[in-house]
Amino acid sequence: MSDLSSLHTTRASYDTVAVDYASLLADELAAKPLDRAMLGAFAEHVTAEGDGPVADLGCGPGRVTAYLRDAGLSAFGVDLSPGMVAEARRRHPGLRFEVGTMSALDLADGSLRGALAWYSLVHTPPQELGPYVTEFHRVLAPGGHLLLAFKVGDERVRLEHAYGHPVDLDVYRFSPDRVAELLRRTGFAVQARLVRVADPGESTPQAFLLAQKLPQAAA
Repeated sequence: MSDLSSLHTTRASYDTVAVDYASLLADELAAKPLDRAMLGAFAEHVTAEGDGPVADLGCGPGRVTAYLRDAGLSAFGVDLSPGMVAEARRRHPGLRFEVGTMSALDLADGSLRGALAWYSLVHTPPQELGPYVTEFHRVLAPGGHLLLAFKVGDERVRLEHAYGHPVDLDVYRFSPDRVAELLRRTGFAVQARLVRVADPGESTPQAFLLAQKLPQAAA
């Protein structure tokens, strides 16, 4: 499947499930203390570097964007799916949400203090992660922080039904070591790594990588 075809089917699937996805996952973080801890650490690291915009990339219905706002960050969301963006705007009317593609963000170079991809790379084959990480590096200011969350493994899982609807999605699991190495090659310093066991309803361990964009001379 071509990249454009993959983006189209991913967008269509998430447009279809947006309302039910938002309802089913609205309180998901409440039962996940380690996930909240990583989000909190990310927020503290960003704040320590100074004020500035933080992008929740692949924000879905905006629940993590709102969590970051409540943690004191100037957060906004970007998502491929217009349906998800509409749901995010409905649920969080005080926050900014935009339709966009993570591999070609409508953001100036070095314009962000922080960026988050919270399970939003899971439909990207591992060998195609490079352009996304390069784009995250481009939009972050030197010293800016990046937090990635993803499923651990090396498999591709086919989804044809999710959140009560038919979908057309491939879900990929990644090796934390390989993702960390990709970050390093792109000009990030990996600051923290957490791999936790699967919670109820999850089939694999979950990984979180916190990284900082190095100054250009050190990249």
